[in-house]
Amino acid sequence: MTQISLYNTLTSKKEPFAPQVPGEARIYVCGPTVYDFAHVGHARCYIIYDVLARHLRQRGLKLSYVRNITDVDDKIVNRAKESSLSGKSETPTELAARFTAHFQDDMRALGNIDPDIEPKVSDHIPEIIAFIEGLIRKGNAYASQGDVYFDVPSFEGYGKLSHRPVEALVEGASGRTNAEETKRKKHPADFALWKGQDAAEWGWASPWGHGRPGWHIECSAMSCKHCGPTLDLHGGGLDLVFPHHENEIAQSEAGNGVTLARHWMHNGFVEVDKEKMSKSLGNFFTAREIFHRYEPEALRFAMMTVHYRSPLSFDVTLDEAGNILGFPLFEDGEKRVEYMYETRERLLAIDPLRIVETGEVAEGIARFVEQLGASLDDDLNMPLGIAALSGLLAATNELVEQSRRKKGTVARAAVDEAKRGFEKLGEELGLGTQDATALLLRIRTRRAAKRGVRPEDVEAKIAARRDARDAREFAKADGLRDELVAMGIELMDGAAGTTWRIPG
Repeated sequence: MTQISLYNTLTSKKEPFAPQVPGEARIYVCGPTVYDFAHVGHARCYIIYDVLARHLRQRGLKLSYVRNITDVDDKIVNRAKESSLSGKSETPTELAARFTAHFQDDMRALGNIDPDIEPKVSDHIPEIIAFIEGLIRKGNAYASQGDVYFDVPSFEGYGKLSHRPVEALVEGASGRTNAEETKRKKHPADFALWKGQDAAEWGWASPWGHGRPGWHIECSAMSCKHCGPTLDLHGGGLDLVFPHHENEIAQSEAGNGVTLARHWMHNGFVEVDKEKMSKSLGNFFTAREIFHRYEPEALRFAMMTVHYRSPLSFDVTLDEAGNILGFPLFEDGEKRVEYMYETRERLLAIDPLRIVETGEVAEGIARFVEQLGASLDDDLNMPLGIAALSGLLAATNELVEQSRRKKGTVARAAVDEAKRGFEKLGEELGLGTQDATALLLRIRTRRAAKRGVRPEDVEAKIAARRDARDAREFAKADGLRDELVAMGIELMDGAAGTTWRIPG
């Protein structure tokens, strides 16, 4: 089996990915807290792990991919209260279910395959309580006034993932840093496993009273249930290294007595104009905001142009009044997606009579599948794969042009290998899998609306130009073409007639 290497956050170096059971892999990726729509950072994270899952399967591994849904959290409670104040009565359970459905829809729009298992915190309260009880029995946790805390000094390896001493990790470790809670803890770094709540608040019965689980314990309980005590790979965003993943390691390894994960993988931040994207900075964008302007696949493509461990920065163009004009990174992504689909359609439209049994296969076509696989084997290097794709597209378009030349022919092997390249592109990167006609029409319609161009007017001018050419009124036909060009329309004359597009 081909060796795959991935950077391990725990050891700070690239290592061979070596599952416990040869030929099988169990990976767990921290999912969203569902109190709002998925943002661009979510899109980046889950596209990356979707490509990882696709590639592991392409390399022959039997994969179990688990991505959880955090549908129990203080943020959900607070958002539900805000909704009630604004006149929309919605319980925390209802709000979480609504945003879970939105998240799943957005991930599918991005071309992500559903995980094999998508556990929800609300379905695992008994497992969470049992895990906490086990930690208390082992002396790694203690109850205090209705809360339960993990005793950080009881776990010797705390800080090994973030590579910082306990003293540097104290602030914010529990997720509840108010003065009242501080009095309940034995050590400032101790973090909440169970949070006591008033009886009227959303929660569940437990041995320590009515309450809700802490954020960190949720993943320990769910990953253990669905993947076993030791994962082959645990993934998430770089922002989860501390406190979330550091706390997961402490409670899981203290509770189970074994290593939580053999490999830790984290993707870099998303930045807007070189600053980390966040609501507090006012530079926060949901995936749906991007979908309104560009094809979701354009966002997917753009995410692959930067290595997953590096920050991904995108700019926003504004008019004088401060209104958003566009996002250059995603605009460029859509142009490249459009070119990719147009190239695939041109390949499929090659006249079969022009295909012969002998001839050369251009390097960009011949080596694409190998180059793509090798790039992903090397720490999921998607930008290198995208570079290989550029070679495939250029060589395929040259192949098409060759077939259209007078007496031009192309080798069957070249056509077949180009088709295989597009198939592998879909299998590995999830690109180019849609119906091309529908996608290109959506892009054209959106651009036409932005420029105030009515498609029916364009079609009428094209029909009038065709009639003029049939009547040999070439000056009139040329004039109509010039009018269309002035509108930003590009015409393509072919054997089947004239089609049109609006360049991005």
